[in-house]
Amino acid sequence: MPKKKAFALRVNEDMMRAIEKWASDEFRSTNGQIEWMLRESLKEAKRLPKKKEE
Repeated sequence: MPKKKAFALRVNEDMMRAIEKWASDEFRSTNGQIEWMLRESLKEAKRLPKKKEE
């Protein structure tokens, strides 16, 4: 399993409420939703890192 790095993310309240609502609609945690959004954006931009073989 990939190692996760914690960091603080500051977003405005309206954006956070929208992300929380979207996460709830998709049955994800807010953190899981943000990770999914970032992964999808990286995939779309063809910048998703290749998976390392263990």
